[in-house]
Amino acid sequence: MSNRNLSQLDRALFGLRSLVINGEFSGGQRLSEVAVAKQLGTSRTPLRQAMDRLIAEGLLERIETGGCRVATFTREDISDAIEVRGVMEGTAARMAAERGVDAKLLQAANAVLDLIDIAIAHPDGADFDSYVRHNTRFHQLLAEFPRSPLIQREIERMILLPLASPSAPLGEQAIITGFLDSLRYAQRQHRAIMEAITNREGARSEALAREHAQTCDVIHNPR
Repeated sequence: MSNRNLSQLDRALFGLRSLVINGEFSGGQRLSEVAVAKQLGTSRTPLRQAMDRLIAEGLLERIETGGCRVATFTREDISDAIEVRGVMEGTAARMAAERGVDAKLLQAANAVLDLIDIAIAHPDGADFDSYVRHNTRFHQLLAEFPRSPLIQREIERMILLPLASPSAPLGEQAIITGFLDSLRYAQRQHRAIMEAITNREGARSEALAREHAQTCDVIHNPR
């Protein structure tokens, strides 16, 4: 997918996310709309929208006197958060395989994966909004599989953390260079996790879910 296929908002989102995640700004640094818009080659309207989205995601913080600043975090914070989510989801997958999963939940999860297939096969490259929505739903269902309120609560808490979310911020470079291949690989992992759970393979289910979290780390936190 080339840069010209991205909308103005997408370019602002992916570009600003990339700058923030790659440490181009200092933690706590106030962002100048004019300077950032010039740096990204975009107008200020989509940039403001992008800033609002990044505030919601936890990458930026709103300043009471106006404008926004960069939240304080490190690459290690991102990796650590994703590692913890991988442990939790791996445990959920193993427990689900060992205990068995309600047929309706399995059906719902497979239906969501079918929708992800459609999203990543979009003629323009990918329907990112659809992918994010359905990917998040799949991970929510995975948390429900083992019928453990404790496990479900902890995974849902992790999903709400912007940097640990399975649909965490994406850098523009990842979108342009091989990002769709990464999404397709992650989707194959989803299918493998579902197969292992359905076949009641506890250890394999756990290992696949943990590996999947590391794939998310590579996608969202490229070195």
